[in-house]
Amino acid sequence: MVRGVSLVYGVYLLLPIVLLLIGSVGQSWTNSLLPSGFTGQWYVDLWQDSSFRRAFVNSLLVAGATCVIDLLLAVPLAYSLYHGARRRGSLAARIVSVMPVAVPTITLGFGYMIVFNTDLMPWLGSMPLLIAAHVIHTLPYLTHTLLADLRHLQPEKLEQAAATLGASGWQQFAGVVLPNLRHSMVSGLVMVAAISVGEFNLSNLLVSFQNRTYPVVLLQAFYGATGFACAATVILLVLACASALISSRVVRHA
Repeated sequence: MVRGVSLVYGVYLLLPIVLLLIGSVGQSWTNSLLPSGFTGQWYVDLWQDSSFRRAFVNSLLVAGATCVIDLLLAVPLAYSLYHGARRRGSLAARIVSVMPVAVPTITLGFGYMIVFNTDLMPWLGSMPLLIAAHVIHTLPYLTHTLLADLRHLQPEKLEQAAATLGASGWQQFAGVVLPNLRHSMVSGLVMVAAISVGEFNLSNLLVSFQNRTYPVVLLQAFYGATGFACAATVILLVLACASALISSRVVRHA
């Protein structure tokens, strides 16, 4: 039973990816189960399209900046939420920390459009606003990954042991807590990078023409040739995997 369910799940997950890979090298694909002919021209056309190259770089910049900012914010936030779990007001802090997950991204996007399209804050379409929106959207995923690891680790026992040896509060945090959180940092950043690279709703609402990310430009490809759209989607998949890999390597060597 379990094997059957796993098999169906695997086919359901992998079949679209396999078809995209086949379609990206198919010469023609119209009203048939599989494409006819073989060609690599779609990837050449994709490389020669300057809008896709610019969008590719923009997506890497946004995902990289999102990972760095998330890491700087999530570690102290998760640490504070863990040690302040029994303090008054901690419930409100937890609710605020998960709100970006509960609120649909399209709702957040429309809210940002209203707030940041004013004379006081005319930042709609700017790259910093796009990165900030990605940070708000992805921060809960990294924060709660770290928080779950802290609950499992129970670092207060290690901190008490370090304190008896004369370690200061910062030395306890930097020398005891952070090294033990490296695995959850890696897994959380992989998730953040993948979400940021593939995020469409926020990017489509907030980005300007010059700062379009890859998923936004990708939508245009589906109005053209099927092979070109498949090749562009395969590149997005590679981009998401590369972002996750780079994030994990950066943290491991930090």
